[in-house]
Amino acid sequence: MRLGQWVSLLALGIAIYILWQIRQVLLLLFAAAVLATILNRVVRYLRRMHIKRGPAIAITLLLLLLTLFSLFAIILPRLAEQFQLLLQVLPDVVNRLEVVYSDFQARVPGDLLANNEGVDNLIRELQTWATLAVGNFFTFVTNSVGIVLNVLLVLAAAIMLLINPIQYRRIFIMGFPAFYRPRINQILDECELSLVGWIRGTLLTMSVVAATSYLGLLILGVPLPLVNALLAGLLEFIPNIGPTLSVFPPMLLALLVDPWKAVAVLVLYLLIQQFESFVLVPFVMKHEVSLLPLFTLLSVVIFSVFFGFLGLFMAIPLLLVVQIWLREVLVKDVLNRWQTPSREREVVNSRGL
Repeated sequence: MRLGQWVSLLALGIAIYILWQIRQVLLLLFAAAVLATILNRVVRYLRRMHIKRGPAIAITLLLLLLTLFSLFAIILPRLAEQFQLLLQVLPDVVNRLEVVYSDFQARVPGDLLANNEGVDNLIRELQTWATLAVGNFFTFVTNSVGIVLNVLLVLAAAIMLLINPIQYRRIFIMGFPAFYRPRINQILDECELSLVGWIRGTLLTMSVVAATSYLGLLILGVPLPLVNALLAGLLEFIPNIGPTLSVFPPMLLALLVDPWKAVAVLVLYLLIQQFESFVLVPFVMKHEVSLLPLFTLLSVVIFSVFFGFLGLFMAIPLLLVVQIWLREVLVKDVLNRWQTPSREREVVNSRGL
């Protein structure tokens, strides 16, 4: 290899290393770009109502601020209150589990449950976890400050992108060869359509799941129906894994009322998940996005490993964008136009070379 090739290889390695070190910042910028894309759709809708872009942006940002204010001023205090109550009743839940298991052990004849060390260890672990959860509530609130700062960073970057999206888009496109820039512009349009369709379908799915969960928990008389319903709706943002995790808090709380209600909660959530998987999601997403379930699950696992908690939430939009770029660039523009050696020889012979 020549000196220039070695220098290029070294520069590429340094660039990859730098990008890896700032991957969290890049993911925050990607989240800001997704939010700006969604807000820009609202601006375009207002523009169709013959509102100038400046006032349309102001109205969109005002709606965003009102939504955030409603979240923090109305919903969040109630959510925090119920979450703190949930932490307070966790020790009672563990004690209830121990009583239910002791009663079950007394009803089983013979020595069928003679070796119950595993269950006893599980109960002790639950007691330890409950104690730690109650004791570390302040630590949880303190760590939430970092999450709030990241949210503010995303909001600020999204507003900057929203004010002048064409300029930022032009700067991104300038990083590609001149002959390929129109094609990059088309790919960005595809990404925008896919992201907007995904967020529209996701918000509808989250709302339906939260509403049905709240009604079901309210009918069953499970404590804290609001916090559990909101948790179920929010965890819908994480496909496959989120709905599974959302069933455990209401089941534990149901044990405080009556053991059979824990089973009823499990059945309720299974019915909601089946309705979501086989009816709601196919109906909502069939015209919006096209993602295979296996790829969806793998993306959640892989991006959470690479990017942590934020990657868990941004896995689906990342998968959508990566899928579009692979399909448009690698498949359509490279592989579909790849000529076999025999074909190349025919072309050469036809030209008389």
